[in-house]
Amino acid sequence: MKLQRILIPTDFSERSHFALEWGASLARDTGASLVIVHVHEPANDLIVEGGFAVVDMPTNLDALNEEVQRVKPTDDNISCEHHVLVGPPAKEIVGFARENNCDLIVMSTHGRKGFAHFLMGSVAEAVVRSAHCPVMTIKADSHPRKSVQFPSP
Repeated sequence: MKLQRILIPTDFSERSHFALEWGASLARDTGASLVIVHVHEPANDLIVEGGFAVVDMPTNLDALNEEVQRVKPTDDNISCEHHVLVGPPAKEIVGFARENNCDLIVMSTHGRKGFAHFLMGSVAEAVVRSAHCPVMTIKADSHPRKSVQFPSP
């Protein structure tokens, strides 16, 4: 399989930064470009936090776009593009990957276990189940070693 476009979803967390490092390593070794996306999931108008009802404020998509533009690999020679998507994260990631001919999705797992996983579900799990292309999931504390080289196709 020749990799040309690698999709990296980010939630701006350290975990998603690990996925970016792995994706950048693959892109560097295969000549692929990175497609970095952030998915904003609008919340309901009323959110209960710590027993208090909070009205969800509209999200500034321009600010999110600026933030996602700052997510870049450390290697300036890797080509990348950035997008902000709106909707349910797994559905948006899978749909974007299909519509934009991505060959691989590299994303972090959040490491939730037990009841939290049951309640929250897993975006990574849903993407793995429904993506048209391979999905590489990166464990929360995984760092690519600088010495790791992926074989050329």
